[in-house]
Amino acid sequence: ADLWTNPQNTVIGARSFGSDPALVSRMVAAEIEGMQGQGILCCIKHFPGHGDTQGDSHDGYVLLERSWEELLERELIPFVDNLDNTDLVMVAHILLPQITGDGLPASLSAELITGRLRGELGYDGLVVTDSLAMGAITDQYTSAQAAVLAVEAGADLLLMPQDYPAAFEAVAEAVESGEISEQRLDESVLRILRAKERCGLL
Repeated sequence: ADLWTNPQNTVIGARSFGSDPALVSRMVAAEIEGMQGQGILCCIKHFPGHGDTQGDSHDGYVLLERSWEELLERELIPFVDNLDNTDLVMVAHILLPQITGDGLPASLSAELITGRLRGELGYDGLVVTDSLAMGAITDQYTSAQAAVLAVEAGADLLLMPQDYPAAFEAVAEAVESGEISEQRLDESVLRILRAKERCGLL
């Protein structure tokens, strides 16, 4: 669902359906319909839009100097148009200093996931992080830190922690200590079960 709006962007490039928000939105809707028609859950990415960045979050720190209002007028259109259609939303590892005040990448930010995506935009489907083994995360956080922050932020699925056992143990310990509530964990479990039910897996 990314728009390719920055010619110097090499991480999205031809992976995007284009630079026209309306066209990309229609293409995303068609892709979702096709996948779901074959019993496949579909995920739109990289919320809130990775197409105007210059850096590659596979390698390290990526910054997007856009306001929320600017994103709503362009980059967010294919996402907003398809939130009721998609099964999952993948959140990017991009820093958004004009939107969030927590200094965290979007994938670890409660302000972005719970506040904006779930609160303002009303999305209640599955949220998955981008790979937690990417440089944008591993350069700044341990697998344990990233996993706990992602769950606290509202992510339901933690994709590919660099050190899976450490990430698992950190989340388990955070639940046991009360840092992450069982209610918060149950919210994600329920969303996962609902998605499996839609696919006939239960």
